[in-house]
Amino acid sequence: MTQGGKAINTSGGYRDASLSRLAGRVLDALLPPGCPVCNAVVEGAGTICGDCWREINFLGPPQCSACGLPFEFAENDAFSQDVLCGACVRERPPYERARAAMVYGDFSRKMILAFKHADRTDTAPGLGRMLVQAGSDLIADADLIAPVPLHWTRLFQRRYNQAALLAGVVGRVTGKAVVQDLLVRKRKTKPQGRMGPAERRRNLQGAIKVNAAKRDRLASRRVLLIDDVLTTGATATACANMLLRGGAGAVDVLTLARVVRPAI
Repeated sequence: MTQGGKAINTSGGYRDASLSRLAGRVLDALLPPGCPVCNAVVEGAGTICGDCWREINFLGPPQCSACGLPFEFAENDAFSQDVLCGACVRERPPYERARAAMVYGDFSRKMILAFKHADRTDTAPGLGRMLVQAGSDLIADADLIAPVPLHWTRLFQRRYNQAALLAGVVGRVTGKAVVQDLLVRKRKTKPQGRMGPAERRRNLQGAIKVNAAKRDRLASRRVLLIDDVLTTGATATACANMLLRGGAGAVDVLTLARVVRPAI
């Protein structure tokens, strides 16, 4: 094809795509992709092998209508969608609903830690689709999606925010608006892996704020907060409180995994 006397290559995009696919096949042949849990060779980057997939404890109803804690009921027991666990009866969290794709156990922990700390960003598309499936009701109701933020120093060390990658996948798959910097972490906090609930709450005091430049995006909107793991709920609570104070109408929480402790 010519335009203005100049030849235009109309097949360049197809050729570039073909070269990209060829390069991917060559790379897979030289360095076969591995399962993020056990490193067994798998068909495509970010794929979980069948053996590990069967070991993951996926979550679903019946569960606490607020925090998503799974319940164990006999098959013939009646179940209401509005049942709360003991903890939420005593003190309901500021977010309306929290849901997770799986229990945080041995296999899911390895997968999430590889994604979070070992540069396995190739797993983000698959993990994000797990979120889409687990949180379909929350996503349908959401006006916008936002990730739990990292402090800039931790982002510099890690080079990516795993929650932001997941939020991006959910947004692309569902078409929902994603505001990656709706929340900011103003203060560097200590790692919370070994902290109890009270210590986590103290650690997060004053650390998370609504980005003043994006406050107008809240305006009575329902926000879906994305993170990798719900442990005690301290981070989700801190984020939800800030979003509600900033003008959000409601907040839901969607995570890859959640720690499951007995309801008392």
